[in-house]
Amino acid sequence: MTHTSIILASGNAHKHKEFEHFFATLDGLTTNRITLLSPRDFPDVASTLDEIEENGATYEENALIKARAWANATGLPAIADDSGIEVEALDWAPGIRSARATDGSDADRVCWMLNRMQGKKNLHERRACFVACIVIAFPGKISHGGRDFFSTEGRCWGILALEPRGTNGFGYDPIFVPDGYDRTFAEFDGAEKSNVSHRAIAMKGMAQMMSVVLEYASVRETSHGRIRY
Repeated sequence: MTHTSIILASGNAHKHKEFEHFFATLDGLTTNRITLLSPRDFPDVASTLDEIEENGATYEENALIKARAWANATGLPAIADDSGIEVEALDWAPGIRSARATDGSDADRVCWMLNRMQGKKNLHERRACFVACIVIAFPGKISHGGRDFFSTEGRCWGILALEPRGTNGFGYDPIFVPDGYDRTFAEFDGAEKSNVSHRAIAMKGMAQMMSVVLEYASVRETSHGRIRY
């Protein structure tokens, strides 16, 4: 049985739980056993990569910046995501700038969004979409078809609530109601959200290629040849 360690390039505990749930479901589907590591397992590296500048023009570019940085710093495959919320009434903003839409906390950004949506109370005016792109990058000179990473994207459509509801989740979860539900993501429990969110949809896409990803991750090109993790 091949054992593969992958580092999640994020210190966000909520994301770590979602990715752990994802890989736990894969363990029963593959002959590989995956250990999901976090920046806490590499404190020295974390101190140097604490502020990675996400200056990409797309979700994929931003996720790849983080994944490549951690893969090259640790010598392990690294998984990262970039996500955001796109609102039709705001010309699909804030998008990749969702986490930087305004200074402050998640609550401040939720407040910023609700202020921007004042006067827009019809459902069609509050149409929104959560987007997530997940990237797995490999260290050093590993490449596959000329690429050193795999990526998938997921989208979850819904509407913006008129006020925050719920205490679970993070980011804009308290004001996002996915299609087919009357609750915000912040009113979902973790397992339920892990099945329907934008990140979950992207993970399902990644699952379809994980057998290739895991086989590829099991060997590393070095100047001394191939070694197994």
